[in-house]
Amino acid sequence: MQDIFISPLKTGLVSWVEAFPKAEIAATVQAKPAKIQKEASVIFWLHMNEDRQEWLTNTVSLIQKKYKNAKIIVLANAPNQAEALHILSMGAMGYCHAYSAPEVLKEIKTVISHGGLWLGQALLQRLIEISTKLVGNQAEYVQTLLSKLSKREQEVAMEAAKGLSNKEIARILNITERTVKAHLGAIFACLGAKDRLHLALMLNTNYKR
Repeated sequence: MQDIFISPLKTGLVSWVEAFPKAEIAATVQAKPAKIQKEASVIFWLHMNEDRQEWLTNTVSLIQKKYKNAKIIVLANAPNQAEALHILSMGAMGYCHAYSAPEVLKEIKTVISHGGLWLGQALLQRLIEISTKLVGNQAEYVQTLLSKLSKREQEVAMEAAKGLSNKEIARILNITERTVKAHLGAIFACLGAKDRLHLALMLNTNYKR
C-alpha cells in the first residue's frame, strides 16, 4: 500500500521519511504522482494546519471521488477531540499528531490497512467509556473470546480494552512496549478485532442482552 503525504511543506518531516522512505510528497492531490491509478490501494496522509479546514474538506471529498480504494489519515499540528470526530465523520480512518514518531506512524498504517480506525489516546478512552455504557455482550461470550488467548494475552487485552496505551500496559504488566505490541497483534488476529475500540466493545460486559 503506497503512502502519499499531501502537505504545504516542500519536504516531509524527518519522522515521515524515516517511517516511509518510499512515500511521495505533494502539495495537492492534483499534484500527486501521475502513476497512481484510481483503483490503487493508497494511504493519503493529509497534513493540515489550524487555518486549513476548508482545504481539508475539499481534499477529502476529492480523494473519495477519485480513488475508491484510498484510505485517509489526517495529520494535525494541534490535534483536538472535536476536530477528530468531525474528520472521522467525513470518512477519514485516522487522526494523529503531525509530529508523531516513526514507529507510531507505522503502527497507524498497520491498523488502517486492516480496516481499523486510529484515534488519539484521549478520544479513544472517551469513546470506549461512552460506548461500553450503551452496548455490551453476555459474560459467557466474553469468556469464550478470552479462552482463545494465552494468560498474558488476556491480561494485555483487558488493559487495552480500557483504552490504555502500550506504554501504560507495559508499566502495569511489567513487560516491554515491544512485547505489548506483539501480544496485541496476536490478539487482534485471533479475535478478529480491527482496532482497540473494536476490541473494547468485544470484551465489554456492562450490558447483558
